Amino acid sequence: MPESEESRPSPRPIEAVLLDFHGTLAQVEDPVRWVTRAAGSVGVALDRGRATVLADRLTTAGRAGGPKPHRVPPHLAEVWADRDLSEHAHRASYEGLAATVDADLAPALYDRLLVADGWQLYADTLPTLHALRAAGVPVAVVSNIGFDLRKLADELGFAGLVDEFVLSYEVGRIKPDPAIFFKACAALRVDPERALMVGDTPADAGAAAAGCSVLVLPESEPGKVHGLGGILRLL
Repeated sequence: MPESEESRPSPRPIEAVLLDFHGTLAQVEDPVRWVTRAAGSVGVALDRGRATVLADRLTTAGRAGGPKPHRVPPHLAEVWADRDLSEHAHRASYEGLAATVDADLAPALYDRLLVADGWQLYADTLPTLHALRAAGVPVAVVSNIGFDLRKLADELGFAGLVDEFVLSYEVGRIKPDPAIFFKACAALRVDPERALMVGDTPADAGAAAAGCSVLVLPESEPGKVHGLGGILRLL
């Protein structure tokens, strides 16, 4: 027999929102633009054809914010394993991968990751964060990352709309480990059962093991509406 309305469990109220960063709030810049801007910062002018070839090779080698490399060179295996637990390992990993293609450009390519010009917010990121703030809903950014997002968030215009940053390299835990979600909920002073984790990967869905509700968003084009408004409908 169908379940009666009275016997169905009531939805858990959402009192706080946890948000992934990359792929959820923002996306890295276009690969050709990435290579062109990095080269320009060190005085190297690349035509479109050369930049496109380099971008393809660098993306295949492994780019922060891009697809994972098909193969990690043995000399980078240790830092790669720790890339989201250490600032040194994060830079060493991605500079090292880039250096397998162009050693001279590798530092500048990594530096693009640290500035707002190297990222693009989704169209509904700021409106959604403003709406959450207006509704009095606390927000934490929960990210597997090897550098401090706070300065970047400030440059992108949303640091003041986030109550806590829970970053893997600072807390020593990596999604999908439930511990990182427990830490985020504790920072917001909310029970995990009353928190919503929003992300774009199975690692973000690991929040379910901590007791959180989970919303996993499909891929969207950078700068476009990403479905973040769905958060507000769940509150």
